[in-house]
Amino acid sequence: MRSPPAALVPVLAVAGLVINALNYGLIWWPLRYLQGWGLHPMWATVMVDALACAGIVILFPRIWRAFLAHRWLWLLALAAGGTNVGFSWGVVVGDVVRVTLLTYLMPAWVVLLAWPILGEKPDRGALARLALALGGMVVVLKTPESPWPMPESFADALGLLGGVSFAMVNIMLRKLRSAPPVANALAMFGGGGLGCLVAALAGMQFGMVQAVPPLETPWVFGVLLLTVAIIIANSTLQYGASRLPANTTSIIMLLEVVFASASSVMLGAGVLTTNTLIGGALIFAACLWSAMASAPAVADD
Repeated sequence: MRSPPAALVPVLAVAGLVINALNYGLIWWPLRYLQGWGLHPMWATVMVDALACAGIVILFPRIWRAFLAHRWLWLLALAAGGTNVGFSWGVVVGDVVRVTLLTYLMPAWVVLLAWPILGEKPDRGALARLALALGGMVVVLKTPESPWPMPESFADALGLLGGVSFAMVNIMLRKLRSAPPVANALAMFGGGGLGCLVAALAGMQFGMVQAVPPLETPWVFGVLLLTVAIIIANSTLQYGASRLPANTTSIIMLLEVVFASASSVMLGAGVLTTNTLIGGALIFAACLWSAMASAPAVADD
């Protein structure tokens, strides 16, 4: 197969990242569709991640050995589990806009977590971005009924869990630069699936998660399509991220917030209140600023 012309590579890379953002920005809809057929998002995510893991192990049967050489893969798996539980469950039971914004507080948590884990002491710019993002969180969470900016629902708590875990995923990926990319993918899919499995079993004990329903064509077909969409999203992300500067990738991925917010408002799964708009703008600005700040400095001759 012939490679595309060099001039088209950046265009295709950007298109790949946009496709990735579109997939993840709209993922709340198939999860809610499956919930409508009685398949809880935790079980749906377990199935999707299990299929993805099976594919990786079949293609790379010895990749599990990387977990012996790179112990941080276990923490990456744990972080991926928290991310999947927080976001996948949150966008089904709560306001999609709020959950997405709280998940995208990730850059703020990166500033706090990268210091003890990576030894990256935040400078003034990083602290300013942290303050901006946390200010946005305060505005989003503040309600007239409470004097404190506290999560007002289980979905809010899930969104915060997703954001902290998402930050840890990013930090672990930086920590694991020497690990095989396939091993990182296996850790993320495996950890995401196991995290959702634990959440599903625990939720069943408290009556929050229903058992897997009897096999029916609509939800089985939906799981298969969702698996294909996730594989496409991850493939396009790898293609685009490997061919564009990291700051460009980060900025384009912010489209996920736009796609999720616009689609959920249009379909009645999210509400743009004044607090959400103002707080969301602050969080979005902090994410954009973080992406721009990640641009590599030009070395002097």
